[in-house]
Amino acid sequence: MSRKHIGKVAGREDKRMVTTTAAELTDVDAIEGFLSDAYGSDLRIRSDLDHPLLRFCRADAGAFALDRLDQSAVLDFQVAPMNKVVIARMSSARVQRTCADSDRQYEVGDIFLGSYPDLPYTARLQPGELTNCVIDLAEIAKVAATAPGRLPRPIRFTSLDPISPAAAARWWTTRSYAADLLDNPDAAAAPLVLASVAQLLAAATLAAFPNTALTDPTIEDRHDAHPASLRRAIAFIDDNAHRDISPADIAAAAYVTIRALQLVFRRYLDTTPTAYLRQVRLHHAHHDLRTADSTSGATVSAVGARWGFANHSRFTAEYRAAYGTTPSQTLRR
Repeated sequence: MSRKHIGKVAGREDKRMVTTTAAELTDVDAIEGFLSDAYGSDLRIRSDLDHPLLRFCRADAGAFALDRLDQSAVLDFQVAPMNKVVIARMSSARVQRTCADSDRQYEVGDIFLGSYPDLPYTARLQPGELTNCVIDLAEIAKVAATAPGRLPRPIRFTSLDPISPAAAARWWTTRSYAADLLDNPDAAAAPLVLASVAQLLAAATLAAFPNTALTDPTIEDRHDAHPASLRRAIAFIDDNAHRDISPADIAAAAYVTIRALQLVFRRYLDTTPTAYLRQVRLHHAHHDLRTADSTSGATVSAVGARWGFANHSRFTAEYRAAYGTTPSQTLRR
């Protein structure tokens, strides 16, 4: 079926990979086609109005995207499997959604998974505003693992509802933090910041919604948590701190599971792989601040963001704790 967008669509790409899209559409076929393209899934829409109005805004960071939708009609959706994780929050709209054995109505303020990633769903959306957070399944796999055994298995969500209101609130805090970072030019231009935010959103989603990811080490994991594994992990981190690396990447380089990786860092260094990676990146940021040419125009924010430190206050606090001075004082020397 050929589709034609009716309305206004605009896009802008920052010097990094964050692309912002804004659209205003007033035709059912146009809305259907636009949303199918935006979410990479075939969907069908019926409306109770001849010319429903949809306003759509997206900040797309590649591994994740943050959307805001505002629409004027009652829209009935039939959606094919999306093969990605979509977490929705009803800002002022309400929705009745059916996916597998989950048939729920969500009210203003509710947070939920739009569907099981591998299953179709239907929904009736009332007029109003909602937000979506879209996360690639690959990002989920980067921060957690299933097992037992050595063969990786896809992580599945076992419910579309958060485990508690408190968990939902914590997830929303993380999502709000991600949105603020995408509005920060230095952060939006820093690949390591965006990679860290993608992993943070993935981890927050796993913490908020029931799933098959395992966190406790098995007997095999405890056996693998030995100094040789730690040495391999540290060598990989030291050589690749400038790259977008995840716990799954580090574990693979050390030939262990993510759980064994976490255990070996806690056992011998009393820290986590992520915290150790952050320490190494802080050292690189320190080096860049010390060696910055006074004519280069380098700033503390830009150097911090280059090494994955998006929050200026937190970067300053961690830097002072490690080096006894502030990043700005080091840069001025």
